[in-house]
Amino acid sequence: MKAFQIGNQQGLDSLTAVTRPDPVAGPGQVLVAPRLVGLISRDVQLLRGVYGARQAPERIPTSEGVGKVIAVGAGVENVKPGDRVVCGHFPSWLDGDFRPEVFAHDIGISHDGWLAERVVLPAAAVIQVPASLADRDVAGLASAGLTAWNALVEVSKVKPGELVLCLGTGGVSLAALKLAKLRGARVAITSSSDEKLQIVRELGADIAINYRQHADWAAQLMALTDNVGADVIIETGGQDTLGQSIAAAAANARIVVIGVTPGQQSPIPNYLSLILKNVTIRGIANGSRKMFTELLRATEANRIETVISKTFKFEDTPAAYAYFAAQKQVGKVLIEFN
Repeated sequence: MKAFQIGNQQGLDSLTAVTRPDPVAGPGQVLVAPRLVGLISRDVQLLRGVYGARQAPERIPTSEGVGKVIAVGAGVENVKPGDRVVCGHFPSWLDGDFRPEVFAHDIGISHDGWLAERVVLPAAAVIQVPASLADRDVAGLASAGLTAWNALVEVSKVKPGELVLCLGTGGVSLAALKLAKLRGARVAITSSSDEKLQIVRELGADIAINYRQHADWAAQLMALTDNVGADVIIETGGQDTLGQSIAAAAANARIVVIGVTPGQQSPIPNYLSLILKNVTIRGIANGSRKMFTELLRATEANRIETVISKTFKFEDTPAAYAYFAAQKQVGKVLIEFN
């Protein structure tokens, strides 16, 4: 099979095209032929060597996608050849509360990911995709969509009329925008680009703030909300934005910290405000299979469509990474297999 591996993790040029023997599904496993794969921030961070510990050079990256089952191992009964499936990137987290052990099997990081013509996945973790859902609307859900669902629905329990603040226009923020509006919430989004802000307004954002024009974007949000602030903050900016997120928080706000974007600040800023506003800060990592099943159900019932920026062919994967890393897109960057 053809595949891409991460190489020496010195930058985007580390991504290397390779040919390997086709893998085989063992007991309790399924062999999947990817159809469409989505890129996320950590895919670029991994190649640059800034996402945790360095991984084996031969690791196949990417953590979200949709594919067709082409073979099943012994004992597999929940799916069959021909089924379209997705899988969360923590396949051992099937249900219940998060536990640190799920990091031991992280698709695209500790184990091979979707960027190959064949991928082996644990059968217990895969989920059959409803026939009514297109590949393009599920390929990017396993990381960005599932994380947004966990943040808004499971952790924050967002309510109608609340204000959700999303930092930037990345995959998690756009997924959170869709889900928040679906649940009757208002949404504010920040960006350095007026063009991107116009797009998110068209997608339903109620407040759009250019943080280049308003360096103190927290103060701008407070001014636009009569000094009330945001009830839920999807904190994807990293530790350098946490201070402003706290400043932008309403009383009893929930700040959900997502991702491991490197930063320069380490102490918790605005420490006193945490107490004065009774703010909750909660870190999360993706979500469980049960959450993913609920997300798929909501996606089907409400006909939620994923915002797509551009789709590349599998052989043009390096160009897809370069396009994604430039951060000029609004919406998912996808890689399509023949």
